[in-house]
Amino acid sequence: MIYIIKFLYSFVLPPGLFIVLLFGMTIWLWRSQFNVAMVLLAITLLLYISSISIVSNLLIGSLERQYPQPTVAELQGDVIVVLGAGASKGTPDIDGTGNMYGSAGNRLITAARLHRITGLPILFSGGQVFSDSGNEADIAKRQLLGMGVEESKLMVENRSLNTAQNANNTAVILKEKGLSHPILVTSGFHLPRSVMQFKRVGLTVQPFPTDYWVSQPSSMYFSKFYPSASAMSSTATAIKEYLGMLAVKIKN
Repeated sequence: MIYIIKFLYSFVLPPGLFIVLLFGMTIWLWRSQFNVAMVLLAITLLLYISSISIVSNLLIGSLERQYPQPTVAELQGDVIVVLGAGASKGTPDIDGTGNMYGSAGNRLITAARLHRITGLPILFSGGQVFSDSGNEADIAKRQLLGMGVEESKLMVENRSLNTAQNANNTAVILKEKGLSHPILVTSGFHLPRSVMQFKRVGLTVQPFPTDYWVSQPSSMYFSKFYPSASAMSSTATAIKEYLGMLAVKIKN
């Protein structure tokens, strides 16, 4: 019964609702305006394909699998560099205000655990992207201190607004500190583009993926063909990463 309810919900809530409406318009126009109906059908199919998890998982998974996570014994670096992924402003936290969004929080936890194992310093890179968002590096520093990381082991780069700036600004700080072998911690889907950006500024990193979105191995079941806003968001994220990688290649 629960799967029937999920199926019905998927076509009552966006984007499933819009898929139903577009398909209804396609049928209505089929005889009177065939060419228009065909265009609507193509748009409907594109919307459907982009909003099902079987497609979003393939796209995100293909990015996440590009760099395997190294074991602790394989770690080789002199600093842990963590990239931000957004933060809220003014929201209550245990020892202040402002919180990391999901992916940024996962990256932060991974960095704290790696620091506990290796003792390496942490450099968190990320600024305040919008007027109503939090400054990622400043919030990260407060939260890492709250998790027991010593202040002497923390560095922040709080001006970057995108991955390219993360790489540029981080490279400057690492050069000033005499550090040159960063372990780069970010989401698995974000690593391929991040590695390319750091390579552009002359830094060879050891990739350490975290914040996985797709199970390994992944299973096939019917609900992966239900449209959902979360699957559409994942598809958009993957496309953004591929376009970003293409842009880096063009610049090179």
